[in-house]
Amino acid sequence: MRHRIAVIGGGPAGLTFARVLHRHDHPVTVLERDPAPDARPPGGTLDLHEKLGQLALGKAGLLAEFQALSRPEGQAMRILDTDGTVLRDWQPRPDDTANPEIDRGQLRDLLLGPLDVQWGRCVTEVVPGARDGVLVHFADGRQETFDLVVGADGAWSRVRPAISSATPHYTGVTLVETSLDDVDTRHPDLARLIGDGSMAVYGVNRALVAQRNSGGHVKVYAQFRAPLDWHTNLERHMGLNRRAGMDAGLDLADVEAVRSSLLALFDGWAAPVLDLLRHGTAFVHRPLYVLPVGHTWAHVPGVTLVGDAAHLMPPLGVGANLGMLEGAELAESVAAAPSSGDLDEAVRAFEEQMWARAGMWAKITTAGLERLVSPDPTEALAFFDEVQPS
Repeated sequence: MRHRIAVIGGGPAGLTFARVLHRHDHPVTVLERDPAPDARPPGGTLDLHEKLGQLALGKAGLLAEFQALSRPEGQAMRILDTDGTVLRDWQPRPDDTANPEIDRGQLRDLLLGPLDVQWGRCVTEVVPGARDGVLVHFADGRQETFDLVVGADGAWSRVRPAISSATPHYTGVTLVETSLDDVDTRHPDLARLIGDGSMAVYGVNRALVAQRNSGGHVKVYAQFRAPLDWHTNLERHMGLNRRAGMDAGLDLADVEAVRSSLLALFDGWAAPVLDLLRHGTAFVHRPLYVLPVGHTWAHVPGVTLVGDAAHLMPPLGVGANLGMLEGAELAESVAAAPSSGDLDEAVRAFEEQMWARAGMWAKITTAGLERLVSPDPTEALAFFDEVQPS
């Protein structure tokens, strides 16, 4: 008898879980709250690590297709001083496939493939211990029962409360995201400044990072340490006063006001670097939240978590990779479990393995964020010297 399996969340972790189960001819129900695949922008680009995300795609039988879509040249990394001086310029070797980039939208479409996703299914609560299994409640009042529910629904998971009381907390670092389109044609100087991959500039408690996506699209991230409510009083929280043209508060929906505030915050940096903000089209406020390092829970039969739902950590290129590998490994364990008792033991063993690996990476990324957005900008440079190939 096949287990009734549901995965909640159609991101990289949830779709990898479903795709590997599909490869093993095991039915799986994919529940996603978005009404359609293109209901909102898919996000930026991901570097998939050879021993994490790429390993997961291999388990799903999708590695060759990934390699055809990915951008190995996107591994290039350039670091500038605030005056525009190039401090580091790492270029990948022609045969380097350790961490090639792929747009999130392309990865989503690759993973979707033949999967039958139930779009517009917003989960409100998951209740383990029901007579017939785990009960899933939906916003439309309906409910369904499964033998195993996998929460792959991200930072603010609706599945997590069924097994853990942990909630994400603010790191003290905020990102404001903007983007440039058709950069090679419309902004050729910026295209040359960024190069084929990423470019970063680090100052005192702040940074500007630009990252190429495919099709001439560039994501730009202004990063800075600030209280969560920094925008409510720019003078008190950010040291930006009215003489700099700042009002007391900032409407985050006012594009030009946000642009002016960011330009004031990065005042004195090289003009070409600030052009990344001057030419940005819209601005999205993204305060960084994390779960406690080493987050675990007492095992609950019928419910588990993968990806950000299990171990939300600073976005330093690891979270999606871990989530994908976890999804693939859990799917293989589920497919190999012949009975309900075997299924529960397989999930329990998977959790133990996941916790150990995720805890290690949570420590690394937490320390990395401290160094990248730091009172001492040389810490960021030293961090990259340690992680980039010589």
